[in-house]
Amino acid sequence: MRFSWRLLRLRPHLRISSNSSHFQVLSHPNLQSLRSLSSLFPKHPLHHTPSPPISDFYFTSIVRPIYGTLRTFSSEPAAEQESDHAVIVDILSKSRDVDEIRKGLESNGVVISHDLVLEVLGQLESNPDDAIRFFDWVSGDYGEKLSSKSFNLMLGILGVNGLVKKFWDLNCDMKKKGYGMSKTVRDKVLEKFDKDGLKSEAEKLRDMFASGSTDKSPDNIGSNVSRLIRTNLWGEDVEQQLRDMSVSFSSDMVKMILEDLSTDPAKAYIFFLWIDESGMFKHDEQTYNAMATVLGREDCIDRFWKVVDEMRSQGYKMEMETFTKVLGRFCKRRMIEEAVNLYVFAMSVGDKPSEDCLTFLLKKIAVSEQFDLDLFSRALKIFSESGNVLKDSMVFAVLRSLSSVGRTGEFNEVLNVMKEYGYVCSGGLKRKVAYRLSRTGKSDEANDFMNNLEASGCNPDNKTWASLIEGHCAAGDLDKASDCIHKMVEKGGVPSAAYALDLIVNGYCQKKHETDASHLLFDLVDKSQLKPRHSTYKTLINKLLLCGEFKDALKLLGMMRNHEFPPFIEPFISYVSKSGTADDGLEFLKGMTSKKFPSTTVVLQLFEAFFQAGRHGDAQDLLLKCPGYIRNHADVLDLFCSMKPVEAAASPNLTS
Repeated sequence: MRFSWRLLRLRPHLRISSNSSHFQVLSHPNLQSLRSLSSLFPKHPLHHTPSPPISDFYFTSIVRPIYGTLRTFSSEPAAEQESDHAVIVDILSKSRDVDEIRKGLESNGVVISHDLVLEVLGQLESNPDDAIRFFDWVSGDYGEKLSSKSFNLMLGILGVNGLVKKFWDLNCDMKKKGYGMSKTVRDKVLEKFDKDGLKSEAEKLRDMFASGSTDKSPDNIGSNVSRLIRTNLWGEDVEQQLRDMSVSFSSDMVKMILEDLSTDPAKAYIFFLWIDESGMFKHDEQTYNAMATVLGREDCIDRFWKVVDEMRSQGYKMEMETFTKVLGRFCKRRMIEEAVNLYVFAMSVGDKPSEDCLTFLLKKIAVSEQFDLDLFSRALKIFSESGNVLKDSMVFAVLRSLSSVGRTGEFNEVLNVMKEYGYVCSGGLKRKVAYRLSRTGKSDEANDFMNNLEASGCNPDNKTWASLIEGHCAAGDLDKASDCIHKMVEKGGVPSAAYALDLIVNGYCQKKHETDASHLLFDLVDKSQLKPRHSTYKTLINKLLLCGEFKDALKLLGMMRNHEFPPFIEPFISYVSKSGTADDGLEFLKGMTSKKFPSTTVVLQLFEAFFQAGRHGDAQDLLLKCPGYIRNHADVLDLFCSMKPVEAAASPNLTS
């Protein structure tokens, strides 16, 4: 250890009280020398906040463990994420093959940890078969993740479910490992044995406890140590009691003690320093990681980096479980700068965090109270320098987080930073960004985005233009959408512009601006030779006739014919027969065909519609304007002759 424990032991002047939130200076003639103790806790070079005075070293805020893995990281509510233990329970219920279980866990990104083992066993208490399979699998592949607590949980499951032989077999295995049965498990199993009438088994269990064989279990010893430290002022008395206990400290026990003291990080840290200085235990990777996990909080940040730095100097690595817990805690408590510092540290040594971790961190930066582009850039830099490549899914997740807090205006800045570290926008991402920017009314940013694509030689394709236009339409900004479609066709996007035009036409029609829609269509067809969709023609013709714009609708009918679409005559027949004149009828009949006049079938449909509307006189006027072969056609004569006698008598001479 590079810290001198003796500097901290200014007995009897310095004591730590379990009932106080500060170090208590009981007496000392020279307060200045006491202040010098702050040199024991130098700041980490990455941090510039002043170290708290020694009087602020003792903390009482509670640290709750953060279970799970990087897979659970999300800027969304935690309830939307399926927990790791739920995933494991689900996989165990579906498969009995060890290899299938392993593959299922790997595909879900589940990392087996000590805490996760405890959670899963807790969930499987009423399902002993799955619990046994899980415990056996962990024992074989992840034996180091099992502790006395894990064995006791499994022992309890076997006992309360009446699996007596397996219960005693596991108890023997525990003894070989130096673990003992806890009193809680004993009481639960005894109750079960008594209830089932297993008198000999119950007596055997009572005899085992009466012999005191469990008093020496690591769990009990560790609990006694942590209880002693937690409930007493730290001083010579506590140190002597610890020595008198003659404990053979192991990594598992020290880790357990530190975890038990996590609500008292100052005492945990003092114990951590003392046990090494006293020569009773030499810290290893496991205990360094346990101490780092306890100190990874806002009020212990300098001590945290102190331990992390020493751990690295001793050649030990930060475990992924430690990194995951502390990073999650930093982000949860909005310690974004510390989270980035931790990520940079983890990427520079040992096993590197996954891509999901970077995505999680970038999303947290994106939704933080103050969006810090420098922190964002630092995380990207270390990621790319480690040989990694940014993916579309990662980038879009970040952009979606920005959108969730109303920061779509930051899209261009974020994308520019990402491009600096090798990211190249795919077509799919271009379309999503273009749509998001225009949909949220960020028209200037949308223009900048499209211009930046062109400037970088990554020209937006027709689908990107269409997405941009679709966003403007969704936002109700049809003027911007119209400007964009003109730019689109100017850049050679005529063949793909029909979809975009359909969107704009529908948008105008919804706002009852049918005339604006028709003028846009006329302009694009006349000047750019754009071919609208059949559905676009039909929609706009219907809307124009409903608002009495017969001339524009008739012009569209001619364009429709020129584009070789089937004639759309039904709305014209309905409009002319109900509110049009004979001249309107004649214009329609001439406009619907490239010939001089349409077929008799269409003419008969129009006459019948006039009669159904009760406009017999207008039908006769139209007939007089028709060519002679129509006037003298047998079917036409039959139709007019079928009218009422009075009306027929009033009819003009059809053969003249």
